[in-house]
Amino acid sequence: MTIQFSTKIFPQADLRSSKQLKSSLKSLLTQTTDCLVLGYSKADFEGFAGSKGAKVKAGVLAELDSLLGGSVSHANVLGDLDGKQASVCLLRADKSWSGVKAKRILLLGMGDLHLTADQSLSAYVKVARAGLKALSGGAIENALWFAPSFTLSKISEMIAQEVRLTIQYAGDQAYRFGVRQPAMKFKAKDKADTFKHLVFAGNDACAKELKLAVEQGTAIVEGMHLAKDLGNLPPNICTPTYLGKTAQGLAKKTTLKVEVLGLKQIEALGMGSFLSVAKGSETPPQFIVMRHQGGKAGEAPIVLVGKGITFDTGGISLKPGEAMDEMKYDMCGAASVIGTMYSTALMKLKKNVIGVIPTCENMPSGKATRPGDIVKSMSGQTIEILNTDAEGRLILCDALTYVERFKPKAVIDIATLTGACIIALGHVHSGLFSDDESLVRDLSKAGQDSLDTVWRLPLDAAYHEQLKSNFADVANIGGRPAGSVTAACFLSRFTEKYKWAHLDIAGTAWKSGAAKGSTGRPVPLLVNFLLEQK
Repeated sequence: MTIQFSTKIFPQADLRSSKQLKSSLKSLLTQTTDCLVLGYSKADFEGFAGSKGAKVKAGVLAELDSLLGGSVSHANVLGDLDGKQASVCLLRADKSWSGVKAKRILLLGMGDLHLTADQSLSAYVKVARAGLKALSGGAIENALWFAPSFTLSKISEMIAQEVRLTIQYAGDQAYRFGVRQPAMKFKAKDKADTFKHLVFAGNDACAKELKLAVEQGTAIVEGMHLAKDLGNLPPNICTPTYLGKTAQGLAKKTTLKVEVLGLKQIEALGMGSFLSVAKGSETPPQFIVMRHQGGKAGEAPIVLVGKGITFDTGGISLKPGEAMDEMKYDMCGAASVIGTMYSTALMKLKKNVIGVIPTCENMPSGKATRPGDIVKSMSGQTIEILNTDAEGRLILCDALTYVERFKPKAVIDIATLTGACIIALGHVHSGLFSDDESLVRDLSKAGQDSLDTVWRLPLDAAYHEQLKSNFADVANIGGRPAGSVTAACFLSRFTEKYKWAHLDIAGTAWKSGAAKGSTGRPVPLLVNFLLEQK
């Protein structure tokens, strides 16, 4: 199911202005909606509730109470109203609501307003998620969310970040696998939510930012949904060929330009490292190039490179059988690039962005690469393959050499690369590796703004010692110590001609257990990064 997002502007509405408070609330209450959603501060609650017998101070809750015939006071007496952060109070229309067209009012406690910008965003998300949970799963089909009432910070641009995050979490909550899959007949396990339309209301002060944020947030959700669908599809359907056709399908519905190279073209390019992984499978490899030309002609592009192993058995270095089904998620780097490129096209982003995806299966067979084999990469460097389960870096290194032709402004590769990154960071942060301080700063900020966070890990020259080979230029593994670091060090050998960062998303791209499924990360991080690039 997909939620529809839109905007509505009330020019003079301002709940912080005592002069405009009553008229603002009246304007909002006369809107026809299943639910009007408003935020209130801890100070507003304390001023309204006060101590027993104390005089009620003017404020959002007090003014709302007078317009609703005492409904807010009644909720307070019952203990339904609270000043704590993320507290929820749902008021339902009754005979005392004269002239009110809203069927319900959802009051969300914002807590303390005196927070830093970073604290405000984290606090806001708790509130937004509580509000979205209250809106879903019942009879509510649409809601009017008055965005200015939720701005914890006085910084006006915070509204855009908050709205994008609200849409991001609303889309995540509404996602059901199988709903939009022509590739297979599948009935969604969970019943679709009745909640279908969220309208973000604002005033003249935030009208421009609000409209743009809704457009951007909607595009992010579409990209995340696509990334999730691709990750969740079974590997007998989501093959390298399927990824190529998906990218070509996007070219038909957007302005994206897509080129898909087959086996002979990959061979002609001299991608011996990539082909060493693909040779064990009967399914042919694909090399996908997606272009978004939103910037000026000749402007250096930002290039995203996604690992696309559609199923990873480990090859001859076979993985244990337990949970091997989850190795269908080894193409989540590719899925996130495809999703990000889709979001970029939907937003009509005024930048040049290129997505590059090497994709194949890693299978054991009589033709498969063996431990001890030496292959020649597109860069000319030779690689001793000590473990065929360290295959992601083998397909990425040729892609990273290929993108030199674009003379990129920056290159970011995204890969479910190492189990070691899960041991290091768990499932909270994606691993970030880069020697470029500006890229580290921009990606870290984008992660904070989207709450799709990263954590920087080292790339010290000393770690390269572990990759030495007696028989080739480099070995594809460096042993168990610092496994995620040596994997990144391996990739860095192929990125010396441009600014580069590596994201290891092995711990964040999908969930296991009862909640098994793709998360759509790091699409929000990548889109926010692109939005902030000058």
